[in-house]
Amino acid sequence: MTGTDRLPGTPRRTLPDRPRPSRPASDPPDGDHRGGDRPGRRRPAPAAALRRLLRSERAADLLLWLVLTLPAVSAGGLPGAEQAAGVDLRWIRIAAVPLLALAVAVSRSRPLLAAAIPAGLALAATPELFTNQFVLAQVALSFLLGRRTDRPRRALALFCAIAAAGLVLARTVPDATFGGWATLVLTALFAMVLPWLLGRYARQHAALVSTGWELAERLEREQELTADRTRLRERSRIAGDMHDSLGHELTLIAVRAAALQVSPGLDEPARKEAAELREAAAAATERLREVIGVLREDDEGAPVHPADDRVEELVKRAAASGMEVELVRDEGGDRTAASDASADEAPTPLPPVADRAIHRVVQEALTNAAKHAPGAPVTVRLRRDGDHAEVTVVNGTPPPRTAKALKASQTPGGYGLVGLDERVRLAGGTLHAQPVDGGFAVTARLPLTPGAAPAPPREYAARRELAAARRRVRRGILDAIWIPVVGTIVLGALLFGVDLYTSYRAVLDAGTYDSLRIGQPRDAVERRLPAYEADVNTRPAAAPADPPGTDDCVLYRTAPLTLDPSYRLCFTDGRLSHKDKVDADP
Repeated sequence: MTGTDRLPGTPRRTLPDRPRPSRPASDPPDGDHRGGDRPGRRRPAPAAALRRLLRSERAADLLLWLVLTLPAVSAGGLPGAEQAAGVDLRWIRIAAVPLLALAVAVSRSRPLLAAAIPAGLALAATPELFTNQFVLAQVALSFLLGRRTDRPRRALALFCAIAAAGLVLARTVPDATFGGWATLVLTALFAMVLPWLLGRYARQHAALVSTGWELAERLEREQELTADRTRLRERSRIAGDMHDSLGHELTLIAVRAAALQVSPGLDEPARKEAAELREAAAAATERLREVIGVLREDDEGAPVHPADDRVEELVKRAAASGMEVELVRDEGGDRTAASDASADEAPTPLPPVADRAIHRVVQEALTNAAKHAPGAPVTVRLRRDGDHAEVTVVNGTPPPRTAKALKASQTPGGYGLVGLDERVRLAGGTLHAQPVDGGFAVTARLPLTPGAAPAPPREYAARRELAAARRRVRRGILDAIWIPVVGTIVLGALLFGVDLYTSYRAVLDAGTYDSLRIGQPRDAVERRLPAYEADVNTRPAAAPADPPGTDDCVLYRTAPLTLDPSYRLCFTDGRLSHKDKVDADP
């Protein structure tokens, strides 16, 4: 039975073998380009090279650029006939080709900049942000922003900056109105924020799937570890049975040989042989005890140190081997280095179970430090806190050359900490292992009460990671729901507030209306008029036609929140030529 064998009935996930195409013995590998064009040499198929090219990231980026550039250079004017315009669209189309290429090129490394480029082009075309040319680019690059980065604050800051820039443009660009700014906010909400949320959901879903596969692989390794533990437990039982049976028989042989040795009926040679038999039985019992110690894991050597080995001895051996290790005892404030540690010192004895567990923790931590951080300083700290004992082994950062070599040749770790955690748990304690300040720390806290109950089993980290990934996905789904809803509510409240404000600021006082006289200059009349017209500087759709012969007519409210009736003032050749009340409420 090998280390990868399983217990009967244990399921295992296997991957199907991929068939490999056969290759004639005379054909060299496809990647062998030595020797130029030789007869019989096999060349890569053009179709395979084309497939590899089409599957590359560059091909995907090129295709995305073509899709986003096509509407930018081929679409007509702005979608709204009365939409406020900015920079000439001809210049924007020329600039859009390289700028969209830049956006696609940096969409993997700097997705925030990529999402900002089409928004900037759209704002340059119109303060309302909504264009036929760049709405597709806004949707696609906003989705990639959510898919490729996990920094929501920066994305939300970008959307707020776009809304603020649109508000500034609404006050500075000619023909721009607050209604256009509302269009900008709606466009940003549905063409940028919503795709960004969908991208975040896709990212979190992929993370959940990846975490699930990692959990499956870890559970498979844990099953293999359980099988190994079962075999080791069976070996221990076999060893115990051997010790109980054979040890008992050998002891009886030694006792009978001793009785035979002192028997009065034997001569001296027979007594000598009986003594040799007794010594042989005692030696066999000792060898059996050694064999029981050898019956361990396949890759674990025979014990070479006594069972009552102390931590001080362990640290001294590590220091003698060249490790920079220091032993610190917090009892009484004494601080003893490994080179000064004396085996003659008699610290307060610990219960056997806790003492063996602490010894095993220090042994495993020193082994890991020597394996994963050679040359790094190591500190072993022993501390007693009331009815508990605590041991901490901390190794620092290895030298730069050693760290670089370890990084280049790093291999997956074993299950030393898993077995260590089990030993500490059975002793009623807890074990914590984590990176600290470039190094690694292992801390075990054990009770000093004899017969302490084992601690509850530790929850596997993979299950915690899967639960955390599920929480992130649920939070992403909630974000995809509440952000648009809250944004719509806030936008509606803002628009209602703006409409209420402009409605009150568009009321023409009846006294002012009565004091206006036909023939007054327009400049003198406008100085006495409200800040806004009846329908936010636009003509109401239900307003009657202008009287014949007038150049321009404007309408003002007689009361807030209503257009029935409204004051109409018409001008001809720069003078007030007509005034009356009309019904402009649809």
